[in-house]
Amino acid sequence: MRNLLLAICGLAFATSAVFADPIADRQALMKANGKAMGSIAPIVKGEKDFDAALVMDALTKLAEDAQKMDPAVLWPVGSETGGDTTSAPAIWEDPAAFQAAIDKFKADTAAAVAAAPADLDALKVQFGAVASNCGGCHEKFRIKKG
Repeated sequence: MRNLLLAICGLAFATSAVFADPIADRQALMKANGKAMGSIAPIVKGEKDFDAALVMDALTKLAEDAQKMDPAVLWPVGSETGGDTTSAPAIWEDPAAFQAAIDKFKADTAAAVAAAPADLDALKVQFGAVASNCGGCHEKFRIKKG
C-alpha cells in the first residue's frame, strides 16, 4: 500500500511538471526580483534610511530566486514563442552565454548575502554588483517592450 501511494504521488508530481507554464513561472520570478531590487534601490539612492533587516531580506530573496533560474526549466526550447514573453532569441541561440549570466547572478547574489552589508556604503558595493547583472542580462537576453 505504501509503495502504491508513493507511486501515485510521484506520478502526480511528474504530471504537474508537464503542465507547468515556464513563461508564467519565469515572469513571476522576474517580478519578484524586481520587487526585491525595488525595495533596496531607494536606500541606495538616499531616498530611504538604511534598514539592515530589509536589505538582508531583499538580498536573501534575490539569492534564493537566483537558485531557481534553471534555463532548462524556465526557458525550455519552445517557450520562446506562443506567449507573452520578452525573452530574447539570444537565450536559445547562445545558451552558454545565458547560463554564464545566470551563474554570475547566482554568485553575486550569494556574495551579497554573505557580505551582509551593515551600512549604506557596503550596500552600494553589493547592490552595484547585483544590479549590473540585471542590466547586463536584460540588455542581451530581454526584448524591450514598446
